[in-house]
Amino acid sequence: MKKERIVFIVALVISIIYIVVGNRIAMKNNQFLNNALKLDYPKAKITRLLERKETPIQMGGDSVQYTTDIIFEAKILSGKDKGNLVIATQNITPYITGTIDEVKEGDKILLYQGVTSDGISTNWYFVEYSRTTAIIVLGIIFIGLILLFGKMKGVKTIIALLITCLAIFVVYIPAILGGQNIYAWTIITCAFITFSTVMIVYGYSKKTLTTALGCIGGVLVAGLLTLIMNGLLKLTGYVDENAMYLVQLNESIDLKAIIFGGILIGAIGAIMDVSIDISSSLFEVADKMEKPDFKTIMKSGFNIGKDIMGTMTNTLILAYIGSSLSEVLLLTASNNSLTRVFNLEMIVVEILQALVGSIGLLTTIPLTSLVCAIMYKQEESHKIAYNAKK
Repeated sequence: MKKERIVFIVALVISIIYIVVGNRIAMKNNQFLNNALKLDYPKAKITRLLERKETPIQMGGDSVQYTTDIIFEAKILSGKDKGNLVIATQNITPYITGTIDEVKEGDKILLYQGVTSDGISTNWYFVEYSRTTAIIVLGIIFIGLILLFGKMKGVKTIIALLITCLAIFVVYIPAILGGQNIYAWTIITCAFITFSTVMIVYGYSKKTLTTALGCIGGVLVAGLLTLIMNGLLKLTGYVDENAMYLVQLNESIDLKAIIFGGILIGAIGAIMDVSIDISSSLFEVADKMEKPDFKTIMKSGFNIGKDIMGTMTNTLILAYIGSSLSEVLLLTASNNSLTRVFNLEMIVVEILQALVGSIGLLTTIPLTSLVCAIMYKQEESHKIAYNAKK
């Protein structure tokens, strides 16, 4: 128990050091994020509606749409202007916001104050509804369920999840926006997430080491395959308007590398799950054998993997399909030719993510089994329940 506690503390300290140092490296000379973080979007609560104005606009032909301006009073709840009452405007135009709900009295929203070129503050404008409260409540329920079922292991799981989120949002994303090498940071981030998660949640043992090595092997296979397919499919990275906006924000960002990063980061969780399942199962198999041998452990790994791969592959592919369902529906509805739809880069990238991620997952099974067979074959078990002679 003492050794397990020491490993946990060491892993946690190393993780914190990585995040702090990694953030400093990622934010160094990162002008884009340094300027973006200066923007202020205070939270506010609407106290009363003042005026509603509609202006007709010609959309083409006989179609007429309306731009709506809703003027309201709001009390600022955060930031340097906290407590002040301000007059703000919500602008609803069919060109941009479509069918966004009109604000009502009592709504909690985010505001933005315009600034002239001389730095003089002007009018306040509606930015977005404040949705963080509902998300926080849902997050608390999620954490509560983890603690209820996991007890101490649940606490470690939450810490590992927090470390993972910090590694993504505090280190990885700032590094990308800062124009640094996305390929290198993706591999580093995947390796860090793997080792920090297994060390914090499971501690140090041959089981966690084989898990980490098998997982990294699967990720590297997925990464190598992505690089090969990027060239064969002649991808540009311009899959949607978000990619175009990203390039406008920072011209040094490599969009093909974004595809690489998206595939690996998206698959790392499922790959890690398969790896720990194989490693843990084979550890129990080896523990029940009087003389664990390479061939038996390897064969057992393949048999266990057969039961896992069906559901896990489905999970990964369905996750990718679900995340891009609206785009698939739109493109399918607006194109008569399915041949063209399935050759559009947006759709090709989604298919590539699903297939490469699944291949990485599938190769994790033999890779983890191989590592386990090498490391577990020397295990001397004190349990001989499977020894027929005794």
